Amino acid sequence: MALLEIESLNVSYGAIRALTDLSVSVEKGEIVTLIGANGAGKSTTLRAISGLVNSSSGHIRYNGRDITNLSPDKIVTAGISHSPEGRRVFANMSVRENLEMGAFSRNKHDNIKDDFDRALTLFPRLKERLGQNSGTLSGGEQQMLAMGRALMAKPDVLLLDEPSLGLAPFLVRDIFSIIQDINKQGATILLVEQNAHMALKVASRAYVLETGQITMSGDAKELLASPDIRKAYLGE
Repeated sequence: MALLEIESLNVSYGAIRALTDLSVSVEKGEIVTLIGANGAGKSTTLRAISGLVNSSSGHIRYNGRDITNLSPDKIVTAGISHSPEGRRVFANMSVRENLEMGAFSRNKHDNIKDDFDRALTLFPRLKERLGQNSGTLSGGEQQMLAMGRALMAKPDVLLLDEPSLGLAPFLVRDIFSIIQDINKQGATILLVEQNAHMALKVASRAYVLETGQITMSGDAKELLASPDIRKAYLGE
């Protein structure tokens, strides 16, 4: 049984169909990536898992439990955390306060300090800026904060939406290295990423989305070597 399973999911925004009979599975311990062009439905998939958009039909199951259309707070409490596209940090709050907000669903006696320290180990730049307003951070630092905040919920499944978007190449390498470290520390990851080359390098499996439908799936390294994928998504 997959840890996270999406079965025949349909999502619409008004008259516009965003996802059509989408089926995706993520096994415990994997990094699975969704790749595709803008508007393909990648972010909508993560938003549906997180309860931020409702589906009209289909199922989302987590650890065998149907969580379709549950409220976002219940999704987080269940063990799924989402680092959204565009970072969406609380700009007028400090770095420390943003990280603490990530643990809002947890019992105050639940070793939160250990996870706070873990976030600062993964993202040492944040340690230097704990008292700084998050809105004054660079784009790369805000991305680190968004990921650190998501980890403060202590998720079993981490949803990452475009973590490298708008970042300088050297920061992109850092972010993907940290994603691998997070996975090695026990988090299962579903990654949405336009940088298909990097995503396929770190993932174990991948799904290709086009206009809300899966058109290809398989071993990430095999897809990375596919001439069709290289032409469509790697510019080769």
